[in-house]
Amino acid sequence: PLTLEELRMLVELFYLPYHHGALAQELLEHFRWLRANSLSVGVPATAPDACGGTRWRGRAQSFQLLCAQMCRLHSRFVSTAGRALLYDLHPYLWDIRNMLLAASAFVLWLGCQSITAPILLGRDAEPWARRGGLFGELQALLPVGNSCDLFYHPPPLFPSSQLYLLRPLLPLDKVGAMAWRGCSEVSPGLQAQLSRASALPGRLLGSFLSLSPEYTFVLEDEGGPCGYAAGALHAEGFLQQRDSSWLPAIRHKYPPDLGTGGPALGQDALEEAVLFFHAEPLAVPQPVLRRFPSLVQLGTAPRVLDVGASRSLALCLLSALRANGSRGVFCQVSDADRQQLSFYSKLG
Repeated sequence: PLTLEELRMLVELFYLPYHHGALAQELLEHFRWLRANSLSVGVPATAPDACGGTRWRGRAQSFQLLCAQMCRLHSRFVSTAGRALLYDLHPYLWDIRNMLLAASAFVLWLGCQSITAPILLGRDAEPWARRGGLFGELQALLPVGNSCDLFYHPPPLFPSSQLYLLRPLLPLDKVGAMAWRGCSEVSPGLQAQLSRASALPGRLLGSFLSLSPEYTFVLEDEGGPCGYAAGALHAEGFLQQRDSSWLPAIRHKYPPDLGTGGPALGQDALEEAVLFFHAEPLAVPQPVLRRFPSLVQLGTAPRVLDVGASRSLALCLLSALRANGSRGVFCQVSDADRQQLSFYSKLG
């Protein structure tokens, strides 16, 4: 059963529409302070106010712990609450869980990035457009503001207790990224195996990992990585660099005949990835780049059935781009890629 501490946390999350319990109030105070003082950390690491950076990271850690506790509460509540209580309260708790996933990852991202433009808030034309409660206040503190209502979804019909972690790409991930891009410091035999293995994810994320890793986020469940969100703040420059330097290098690394004679790694998918590298990319029309200057790409594994986790991925990436001044995003999807079309359609 739920513990007394977990019940107290549940009550404090939904105390009154504009009067929160002590735990929820602490969460909001941390988030407001971390956002307002984010310039004391990030890149370059040698900030002029070293004490301010230490304090910021301490409060960030406290905020992360609170978010993790509340996400665990959602999982425990789904597993232990009676059915009637579960279906009565789950929509609210599910909303909070999704918002905290995005807020937690955004704070982690703030700690390792330099914000070059003010964090811009979405302003409502009318006050009634903003949702009330803890969800509404957290939403207003993210740089995308009420834009996340574009991704509104009803809670799942069958609640899941699956725990998720959403975070930015970390230095440790570079080990996997080396395999994705191919590594020249290994034996020729292993290099050939890595080349075949890396061509598949390299098709999805290779250019972002090489040219824009600071806008890459990872979604994890208990089975490991299960989703990603990647973006480029200035899409025009990113696409030019991709076509002029990254693609020629990747074509040299993965020659057209790589897709033959390797049955162990899924031959059809491998040949498709190699063909993708050697196909000429379509140009993005200038009117699109002028109106939507940032490029985004998202995806999840088939086992991720909770659309709320996908929504949190999108919100986190959009918040990071918005914090650095982006005013609009677009994505590129092939009309033959049914999986990606289905993903973006479900996302809304």
